[in-house]
Amino acid sequence: MKYCKLEIYVPETHAEAVRHAIAGAGAGKLGNYDSCCWTTSGTGRFRPLADSKPFLGTPGTVEEVPEMKIETLCAAADLRAVIAAMREAHPYETPAFQFWPVGISEKEL
Repeated sequence: MKYCKLEIYVPETHAEAVRHAIAGAGAGKLGNYDSCCWTTSGTGRFRPLADSKPFLGTPGTVEEVPEMKIETLCAAADLRAVIAAMREAHPYETPAFQFWPVGISEKEL
């Protein structure tokens, strides 16, 4: 099975909702476990532009917000569903996230 590594940046207030949503869509399954992820805290920095409708902040003003980075794995076949679930649970109109393929599962070695 092919896997992807997924990283999502989300305000602290919505981290649990996003973790729950992506796990429900299939992210974080590893062997006999599910809901596996790593979460770290940091500061997000952004400036909403004139046409934005920001969840936090004011257009034209640079903002700094306590955020969490959620890191997890998901089967490549589940990636579209996981991203859709993340977007549904995420409060930002343009969530910051990234993903990339990470190869094969341990069982295939």
